[in-house]
Amino acid sequence: MAVVGIVPAAGSGERLGADGPKAFALCGGRPLLEWSLEVLEAACDRVVVAVPAGYEQGPDRVRGGACRSASVREALLAAPEATVAVVHDAARPLVTRELVERCVAALEEGFDGAIAAAPVVDTIKEAGADRRVRRTLDRSLLWAIQTPQAFRADVLRRALDVDAATLAAATDDAALVEAAGGSVRVVEAPAENIKVTRPVDLALAEALLRRRTEA
Repeated sequence: MAVVGIVPAAGSGERLGADGPKAFALCGGRPLLEWSLEVLEAACDRVVVAVPAGYEQGPDRVRGGACRSASVREALLAAPEATVAVVHDAARPLVTRELVERCVAALEEGFDGAIAAAPVVDTIKEAGADRRVRRTLDRSLLWAIQTPQAFRADVLRRALDVDAATLAAATDDAALVEAAGGSVRVVEAPAENIKVTRPVDLALAEALLRRRTEA
C-alpha cells in the first residue's frame, strides 16, 4: 500500500486578508502549510502539494488548478503509485497524525472513502432564498465535514475525471466520490480541527496551537 498525501494549497487567501496565497500566511510563526506537512509527512509515504503559479520550486510541488478539486486532480496525477490518497487542506493546521491514521485505517472496512467530521452541535435550519425557514433538520444525523479525507486512489481518480464545472461545484472530494457511486464513511474528529478562512480563524488556530505546544 502506497499512502500519498495530497494538499491543495493554491487558494488566494483573499478572505483571510493575506498579502499572498493563504497556505503561506503565517500562523504561530510558521506558514500554515508547514503545520499540515509536518503531520502528513510522518503519516504518509509521500506528500504532493498543489501550489499557486510561481510557487512550484522544490520537490513534490505541482501547479494547482482553477479550483480546489482541480488542484487535487493535478497533485494526484503526479503520484501514479498512490493506492491510498489522503487529501488535506493546508488551511487546517491542527490536524494530527492520529486522525490521519484513523481515516486511512477506516478504508480497511471496505469503504471507498473515510472523512474526518465533527458532530453538529448547533440547531440547523433550512431556509429558502427569501430567508423563510422551511424546516429544522435533525442534527443527530448531521456532521460538519473536515479534512483529512482518505480515499482508495483509483476511486478518487475516477471521481475527479469530470468536467471543469462539476469540479468547481464540489465543496469537497468526498462529494465527487459519492456522486460517482462510491461509499464514504465519517471518522469522528475534534471540532478544534478548524479551517482557517477569516482573520478570527487564524487567531483561534494560533491560540490552539500555542496551547498544544505548551502542553
